[in-house]
Amino acid sequence: MASHKVVLRFPLHQLNRPVVNDLIKTHDLDFNILRAEVTPDEKGFVVLELTGEEDNFREGVTWLDSLGVTVQPLSEDVIRVEERCTHCGACVTSCPVEALYVERPSQRVIFDQATCIACGICVKVCPPKAMAIRF
Repeated sequence: MASHKVVLRFPLHQLNRPVVNDLIKTHDLDFNILRAEVTPDEKGFVVLELTGEEDNFREGVTWLDSLGVTVQPLSEDVIRVEERCTHCGACVTSCPVEALYVERPSQRVIFDQATCIACGICVKVCPPKAMAIRF
């Protein structure tokens, strides 16, 4: 069983279609919506965690591509600008999934992109603005 956190970006002509519903039914995948923003006739994206067999996931991505839906790993959208980070730890206590944590004994703040759910809380609380989400 594989699990992938992805960002789906929808073209205008797909905004009113049940693309995610069709994806999970047709390709036997489970999903968890982590974040979504859909504005009718303007834009749409959804952050999903998709779980299922690896072959089903790959086939689903190919199907989405055929519809014009862009699929990319979530890790490409949530970033930390290393040269801005002061390792103050303000983000650590705010992260609901512990994707940010203090490494001992160095006291450096570590960002685990694989654990991140793109909630955006770290962006709001980071004093030096080292965290960013590019949706």
